[in-house]
Amino acid sequence: MIITESRIDKALRITLEGSLNAVTTPQLEALLRTSLDGITEIVFDLDKLVYISSAGLRVLYAAKNLMNKVGGNLLIYHVRPDIREVFDVTGLSKVLTLL
Repeated sequence: MIITESRIDKALRITLEGSLNAVTTPQLEALLRTSLDGITEIVFDLDKLVYISSAGLRVLYAAKNLMNKVGGNLLIYHVRPDIREVFDVTGLSKVLTLL
């Protein structure tokens, strides 16, 4: 898993490349724990994400809840059809903003 982050004002952009699963989610969780000070928007770019497990979905949902607590937004861009299907099957496509 390759995670690239950039911060612009109060927005944090995170690009995920590879697989987001039980082995790689701790890396993303650590980044979120240390990078959210003053952040009111998280933008995930999933263009290069090839696999997501329930552990990965849990981290994205938890990030959404963190943004809700500060009145912020979480946006998910470039969701590939196979990854979108996982969001659809779990019902998370109705809770998370997939663009």
